Amino acid sequence: MSLNWKEINCILEELSLPGMRIQGVYQSTYDILALQLYGKTGCSRTPAGTCTGPHLVIISISPLACRIHETFRGIPRSKKPLRFAEFLKSRIVGSRIEEALQLGSDRIIRLDLRRGDDRWYLYIRLWSNAANVIVTGEGGIILDAMRRLPKRGEISGGFYQPEARLGLSGSGLASSGDPAERYGIRDLPGEGSFNSRVDRWYAEHGGKLSLEQLREEARRIIARSMERLEGGLERLRAKERDYAGAERFKISGDLILSRGMEKAPVPADAAGRGPLWLETESFSGDEIIRIELDPRKSPAENAEAYYEKYRKAKSGLGDIQREIAAGEKEVELLRHAGAGLLAEKDPLRLERLLVRLRRNRGPELPGMEQKEEAARKRPGLSFADGEWLIMVGRDARENDELLRRHVKGNDLWLHVRDWAGSYVFIRRRPGKTVPLDVLLDAGNLALFYSKGRNNGRGDLYYTPVKYLRRVKNGQRGLVIPTQEKNLRITLDQERLKRLEGTAL
Repeated sequence: MSLNWKEINCILEELSLPGMRIQGVYQSTYDILALQLYGKTGCSRTPAGTCTGPHLVIISISPLACRIHETFRGIPRSKKPLRFAEFLKSRIVGSRIEEALQLGSDRIIRLDLRRGDDRWYLYIRLWSNAANVIVTGEGGIILDAMRRLPKRGEISGGFYQPEARLGLSGSGLASSGDPAERYGIRDLPGEGSFNSRVDRWYAEHGGKLSLEQLREEARRIIARSMERLEGGLERLRAKERDYAGAERFKISGDLILSRGMEKAPVPADAAGRGPLWLETESFSGDEIIRIELDPRKSPAENAEAYYEKYRKAKSGLGDIQREIAAGEKEVELLRHAGAGLLAEKDPLRLERLLVRLRRNRGPELPGMEQKEEAARKRPGLSFADGEWLIMVGRDARENDELLRRHVKGNDLWLHVRDWAGSYVFIRRRPGKTVPLDVLLDAGNLALFYSKGRNNGRGDLYYTPVKYLRRVKNGQRGLVIPTQEKNLRITLDQERLKRLEGTAL
């Protein structure tokens, strides 16, 4: 149940927000915001009907429970500071509410805020299908939004001034007749002001309203993740079947060497460079085998190509089987974690878990909290690039700390040439070579966190940590690399955006 426009007006009249000061801002989840206010306001808890002191006004933009009201209960605090709350703390804390009004009957509240010579407008749009909280300057330029919606232009630097669209005067009164007479103020159970009854009602029912919606979103994300994992497993199994037949590559090479000079019945290619196929009997003589050839190569070279496929298949089969086992384990963990996610009864905790899923970081699996705790203790930034860990030091202290305490000799070190910047490390995995895609990810991070970022491209060198030599009596973290290789990087914004979602 979201509040209708008449109920919102009733709440605002009871709270009497003008004249109050904003002392604090709290954000427990991505759709729940609370303002701590100080001043005299309507109150059902005192005989006089008003009280002076700190008040906690909650703003919810949850689709099924859009509302604003004073709450007389504590709200949970997020373990990690959330972006919009941090923005509000830097701007509006300490400001005075000069005016608080609803724009006509459109369920948009505008708080006019002033702190010294600075003035802002805090818009609270309580639409069930498109709720948002937006802060603008006096000219309607958006400073930030609780939900950044680029398609609606609701991002920093965009424009938002709903008064003009609604044809409202500065007082917020509708310029035409009231189109919504059918709405009324519901008679909620209990005693006291409408505000206190709304608070009690949502305390009892609000969680249930959003819980099923959150579960449905969890089902969709888990289904997509399961489809992706199972698709990857099917591709690995196909490669396993291909690698399991490695012996045929060796037989093909042997047949080419032993019978490659025989005249093949298959014609040469258009350039007359040699046969495209070799058709010959098997060594047992019970079947005809057709072997594809590269017409540009001699029989010996074609045979060597098949022997190379044989060696690659033999050595790669074990790796493929280990990846399949790891993938099957991940599917099972996802299935188990998904069941636990859908059984969660606390909507606030479920929302926090969904944040991970929305960022493509997967559900909370056993041991994940310990890994994230380790990442918080590690200096700098950490990114989970698939099965690989990338660490970034943002200054000399973090570079030195990572180098001394958090990397080993075979871990890979990257740094931009000719510019000051971050040390980037890729943690090695036993028996694995760093994939090119992971190397490019780390290279983009090294260039992005350097003074050469504005060039958009640059050269990097990389080498294992064991080939770094500290400069005697040099600056903190200063090293000289040896046996380094070069990497040319052009900044890829899509790659950086993807990496942002993998930050630990």
